[in-house]
Amino acid sequence: MRVLVSDTSVLVDLERGALLEAAFNLPFQLTVPDLLYERELKDHGGTELMALGLSVSELTDETLQLAVSYTRSNKELSLPDCFALALAKTNNWTLLTGDARLRQKASGEQIACHGVLWIFDRMMEHNVLDIPLLRSGLQAIANHPRCRLPRAEIKRRLDEG
Repeated sequence: MRVLVSDTSVLVDLERGALLEAAFNLPFQLTVPDLLYERELKDHGGTELMALGLSVSELTDETLQLAVSYTRSNKELSLPDCFALALAKTNNWTLLTGDARLRQKASGEQIACHGVLWIFDRMMEHNVLDIPLLRSGLQAIANHPRCRLPRAEIKRRLDEG
């Protein structure tokens, strides 16, 4: 099963759209680094996420050292983001993020990287939720004041079939 390492932003967006449960019905294993979980998710819905199927991956010494090196050379990235990036890199897993700077760094590190719209497309492809509910979820994400998704891409998906 393909493993997807998520940062917090993707999980927050999916929650805003009431699409978390559907995302965990995809044929992927969603995971987060243990230190990201402890810092950002444990006290903010972490138990519920784990009940849905989120796994928490322990950072090895090698992965932790790589994350620290990322933080030293990329001051604009948060430490939890660097944990996710390092976990994806050391395991050859796919990174999920909504952060443009993190996506850029992943690309430079030759790490496969996707975001919420890719997850939305996979939900459509795998029929994990009725189309009206998927569209409603995407619209809810788009309507949130902190939405950073490209409007043209949202519109295209909402206008389709």
